[in-house]
Amino acid sequence: MPDKRRIDVHQHIVPPAYASWLHEKGQAAGGLPIPDWSEESAIELMDSQQIQAGILSISTPGTHLGDDAEARRMAREMNEFAGALVTKRPDRFGFFATLPLPDVPAAIDEAAYSFNVLNADGVALLANTGGQYLGAPALDPLFAELDRRAAVVFVHPSILPGPAVPGVPAFAVDFLLDTTRAAVTLVQNGVIQRYPNLKIILAHAGGFVPYAAERIAVTVSFISQRPLNDVLDDLRSFYFDTALSAPTALPSLLAFARPGHVLFGSDWPYAPASVVRLMTAELDKYEMSANQEAAIARDNALALFPRLAVSKVRSA
Repeated sequence: MPDKRRIDVHQHIVPPAYASWLHEKGQAAGGLPIPDWSEESAIELMDSQQIQAGILSISTPGTHLGDDAEARRMAREMNEFAGALVTKRPDRFGFFATLPLPDVPAAIDEAAYSFNVLNADGVALLANTGGQYLGAPALDPLFAELDRRAAVVFVHPSILPGPAVPGVPAFAVDFLLDTTRAAVTLVQNGVIQRYPNLKIILAHAGGFVPYAAERIAVTVSFISQRPLNDVLDDLRSFYFDTALSAPTALPSLLAFARPGHVLFGSDWPYAPASVVRLMTAELDKYEMSANQEAAIARDNALALFPRLAVSKVRSA
């Protein structure tokens, strides 16, 4: 099999200080334990799956657990940790800056610092923060700043603002709904129209968006009194990663997404290595053209992150 040199847009970083902080706070990640992480284990996983580079992000619950000052401090510490790793290994890593939402002024400041000083590849936003979804009008100043920078925005699911269903872990089903809700609010509230320079990646194949796009679009069209095709165009403007979505989600995803808008994702280390291997093998077995396979593995991501266009990966 030829070396795919994949670019993984959905790979997480769990700095030791972050793991300790979450344990002290009694936090988990949507029902998942906080996994062990290291630079060495990340590179080992990537080498085993023909991944040239991983774009790292902090997963749910993020850095805002109710205290604005603490959230600002943790976001800065996590971004500086990730930025230092990318400076050390720019051939193997990029990072999406974590922002301390719902504190919008602090989020704008942290985005500026992350782009201007740390050379972040984009930002990671949770689909909702304390029940406030990404389409909320209060977030417009942040989106205006990100639009001005033509930023890549990685949307990761969080805990739904409501009671859990006993026996149904949030990461199994609720995460998909959370991503879908964020996508719908971004479209319904006009964020996609007002800020056309944003390049928004939806995790896990967009949740239910590709599968239920027509149903969603009909509803949004009725509520907003916008033409159906315009709403569908907004939904198609998103980028989608393949994390934990092969093979059954692929037919809907590939039928719906714009050309160039499907990206490889692993969800490591929250998805353990055995699951990443399984999902990647299923993606490799899925019948598609060589050009489409190369586009999903690498080429589509290079359009967003051209600095990763290296011909040879330095050994770890």
